[in-house]
Amino acid sequence: MKDQAEVETPHLPTELLVCVKCRRGHEISNEERRPGKVLFDTLGAMDLPGGLRVTAVECLSNCSQGCTVALRGAGRWTYIYGNLDEESQAETILEIAAQYNATADGLVPWRQRPEHIKRNCVARIPPLEI
Repeated sequence: MKDQAEVETPHLPTELLVCVKCRRGHEISNEERRPGKVLFDTLGAMDLPGGLRVTAVECLSNCSQGCTVALRGAGRWTYIYGNLDEESQAETILEIAAQYNATADGLVPWRQRPEHIKRNCVARIPPLEI
């Protein structure tokens, strides 16, 4: 019998929310693209894992803590991650998104998460129905 970590799960729809208003705590003129928008555009240009949809959102209220994203899916825990760099961490974000997408409950074992993700979880929110 396989233990729970070895059980294959189908790709469930996962939504990656990206705060496009993020300024990473810096003053930015209206002419400049905000770091959150740069991150959103970078992710949108990459090959996404199956079942993942990237959605721009206006604000995740983590303004002074770098770029912020959230992962959510039906019946799963929602995770919010901050302190992300718009130029160097898009692959890290897609790595955790693929891991999350492969779960039925959204719980990626801590030791399997990318190092930056382990240290920069802003919040973990339970599913609507537990």
